Amino acid sequence: MKIVCNKSDLVKTTNIVMKAVSTKTTMPILESILIEAYNDSIKFTANDMEMGIETMLSGIIDEEGTVLVEAKMFSEFVRKMPSEDIVLENNAEQVILRSGKSEIKLATKNKDEFPVLPEIIRSNRISVSQFTLREMIRQTIHSISTNESSKLMTGELFEIDGNELKITSLDGFRISIRKVELKENYPSFKVVIPGKTLNDIMKIINGGIEDEVNIYFDEKHVLFEFDETIVMSRLIEGEYYKIDQMLSGDYETKMVINKSVLFGCLDRSSLLIKDAAKNPVFLDIKDNNAKLEMQSALGSMDEDIDIVKEGPDILIGFNPKFLMDDLRVIDDEEISVYFINSKAPFFIKNDDGSYIYLIVPVNPDAFRRDI
Repeated sequence: MKIVCNKSDLVKTTNIVMKAVSTKTTMPILESILIEAYNDSIKFTANDMEMGIETMLSGIIDEEGTVLVEAKMFSEFVRKMPSEDIVLENNAEQVILRSGKSEIKLATKNKDEFPVLPEIIRSNRISVSQFTLREMIRQTIHSISTNESSKLMTGELFEIDGNELKITSLDGFRISIRKVELKENYPSFKVVIPGKTLNDIMKIINGGIEDEVNIYFDEKHVLFEFDETIVMSRLIEGEYYKIDQMLSGDYETKMVINKSVLFGCLDRSSLLIKDAAKNPVFLDIKDNNAKLEMQSALGSMDEDIDIVKEGPDILIGFNPKFLMDDLRVIDDEEISVYFINSKAPFFIKNDDGSYIYLIVPVNPDAFRRDI
């Protein structure tokens, strides 16, 4: 094999497939990139057995062939090559990179041992703009769990119902939901996609409003197809948690508040907090005022925020990190917060319900409030 390509293109292509290169494995072959040059196409592939990525490289093929190379070393050398023109070729035992006056030789691996990506039946499909998909992931991914013992919570639920796509994530303390209308109607189905896959998708796609992502599902896999790239991932098996009862529209108190003012107040309080789970903040909501109070071993804070309130007064405590995470991804400048009582989850949602964020409060009886 011998190809000639642009360094910037090669760096971009390599960075994409590196997201599917295994970093912790007992199978060293998964730490590799497969490079194939045939029929005017140069394809890069990586596969860690949970997620696989194929993407195309622009370049000139002088000689067709296939080579398997250790990914991390290859990526580092590509990034540090001195010239924008790179020649990549291989012999029986080495892949050779030439750029300017530099020549690097790296050992190759047995390409026959590299696992091919599984074939996915492209029956269930939806199409969504890259911008919309990236935003929906960005606005929900913070609520997935990092605890592998709760596997379903490490992924996000994708639900299709007619022309509506709904994405849900939860970690046991909070729930994030985003909904969007699609251009077409599709058969109803549900799948749980790993959070790692969605994080990588969010970083790879260009985010163009007019650029589409085709998403295909079968019983065990999901495939994202966009630009010159395919990302395939295993689905998380199991029935997702039933959360409809927690999302009841019933509430006693509604607060309308400026998002930036609330975030700034919480951000200041976080300077006094080492462990947000042990040092909650309290909102004491009375009339058209919300008093934010907190105390820790480092100090205390007391700040008033102007609000518009409907319903009875309420005092509620919560982990400030959870609310700050939600506020970071909400684009509206004013938000509506709904409370049932001081011990029930409270939620933020907009008028059309395109986003809902729910947070479980702390038990106020469990914390002294000598502020």
